[in-house]
Amino acid sequence: MPPPPQPARSAQVDEAKKFVHPSAKHAKKQAVRNTFAIEPISAFYIFLAASITAALFAPIQDCDETFNYWEPTHYLSHGYGLQTWEYSPDYAIRSWLYISFHAILGNFRRMLPQSNKVAEFYFVRYSLAFICALCQTLMWKAICLALNPRVGLFFIAALVSSPGNFHSSAAFLPSSFAMYTAMLGAAAFINWRGGIKTSQGMFWFAVGGVFGWPFAIALCAPFVFEEGIFALFSDKERFFEAALRVVRGVVATFVLVFFDVAINTFFYRKVEAVSWNIVKYNIFSSTGGPDLYGTEPWHFYFKNLALNFNAWFILALLSLPLFVFQKIFMRSATETFQSGLRTLVFLSPFYMWLAIFSLQPHKEERFMYPAYPFLALNAALAIHTLLSFFGNADPKSLVGKIPAKLKLLVVSLGLILSVNVGLARIWGIYTAYSAPLSIYQPLTEVGEQGDTVCFGKEWYRFPSSYFLPHDMHAKFIRSEFRGLLPGEFSEARTGFGFWSGTWLPSMGLNDRNEEDMGKYVDMKACVFLVDTQYPEQQKEPGWTPPPNEPDFVADTKRWEEVKCVPFLDAGETSFLARALWVPDWKVVPEKFRRKWGRHCLLKQKR
Repeated sequence: MPPPPQPARSAQVDEAKKFVHPSAKHAKKQAVRNTFAIEPISAFYIFLAASITAALFAPIQDCDETFNYWEPTHYLSHGYGLQTWEYSPDYAIRSWLYISFHAILGNFRRMLPQSNKVAEFYFVRYSLAFICALCQTLMWKAICLALNPRVGLFFIAALVSSPGNFHSSAAFLPSSFAMYTAMLGAAAFINWRGGIKTSQGMFWFAVGGVFGWPFAIALCAPFVFEEGIFALFSDKERFFEAALRVVRGVVATFVLVFFDVAINTFFYRKVEAVSWNIVKYNIFSSTGGPDLYGTEPWHFYFKNLALNFNAWFILALLSLPLFVFQKIFMRSATETFQSGLRTLVFLSPFYMWLAIFSLQPHKEERFMYPAYPFLALNAALAIHTLLSFFGNADPKSLVGKIPAKLKLLVVSLGLILSVNVGLARIWGIYTAYSAPLSIYQPLTEVGEQGDTVCFGKEWYRFPSSYFLPHDMHAKFIRSEFRGLLPGEFSEARTGFGFWSGTWLPSMGLNDRNEEDMGKYVDMKACVFLVDTQYPEQQKEPGWTPPPNEPDFVADTKRWEEVKCVPFLDAGETSFLARALWVPDWKVVPEKFRRKWGRHCLLKQKR
């Protein structure tokens, strides 16, 4: 009998070679790549690189970050600092527990070699960057598991290339903290593998709301609504389980509130529910509330998000219409009511947040921070839907007749353009506004113990006392600003415990933004002065400086330059050059070039 044909044996050998034991290391890596497109540790490194870049180079965008968070932290760590009215025991609308977390990080850096206050500042920023990257990775992982690895890749691209992430990822602000916890809460709600995690998700949103910013709890609403809808259509046992999960989340929230009240009671020396105080001031204030600090039109956030996320923001806005279009014209036989509702829930937080805050008269960029991850998720889902439409189009249709490579080229060029625009804005922000973080270094050599550094019209660009060595103190001289400037925490040591300045009565602070003349010092008391000179503005016909804001840099008889760094003259620079980095090349038309001033540290001549 002849032997079996050789090709059959070769086929068996080939099959044997193809077999990979599931416990093999390379098999596990391949399984991970199939689930996530890239390995989770690689995603973490990408997020971390973007966040560390922000920690190193991002200017402080908002003076609230300096005066309401860095300064109280400096007080806890070094015994002195500037105090805003929000920390007065009379108002108590800022949480000392939130500040304490960061003071602990800074004090840990003091125990390491080559420690100084600037090192503490950046160590806190690095820690925030690490936490942000970790939270982003966990949300990305949940997206890949619940939705699609391709959606996860676009989520990464939308975040790491956006100026919004550059501003928010390492910022010392409750809205950034709420963004971190919103990502953890969303990750718990999105990923149902291992069971429904409603109580865990509610806990993380509560952490952000109670310890950070109470309004951020609202982002939890669509996910809790989803739990309620599914519970209504379930049997009694599952309904009871859903109710129990929600009750556990509520109980956890009250435990967090109790803990926050206990810590703040220690600092304020009276029982204070800071979260409630914040809500009461912003919604029920009889003295004007946040509107005292400026109002903006309804479209403010649309312009701001377009600058900070460019094409990603447009995609995020289109995500719901595209979802509806997909459901009507591209419905899959495998799709269920549950999957459709889940996708709708995932899309809802961004729209809800944008709508709520667009209706508020007082608007600030940082108010959008908690919604940034949801914007990125919406944008990622939108482009995923578009790619599915392009890929599954009827060959007889107009879209179906376009070559696949051409479709890929168009989409790729769009993404590359969006990333480049985002990077151009990031570089433009750094080169234009980084001067306030770089002019204080000479103080370690030319300054002495207890010197004063004064601020006039540049008071809101002070980066914090962490940049003032040798126990130097920041002071204010009068400018044309007529609002309330910060005072100083009392340095008295009295009563039980430390940090008496957190509970001692404060003078000259009010919640009406009314100027207090007691905040100013005489010019003669200033050893150093920070000021910005704008030569382009001085070229205007008939230009004269305001009465309380003379050109100190030009007054060489009284002041000598210690260090000056270029600083963008926003008033003389075109919108395009303010929005993006524009090279100062001769081929660039003059009207599109950036105009420069000088941000200077001056020393008074004696």
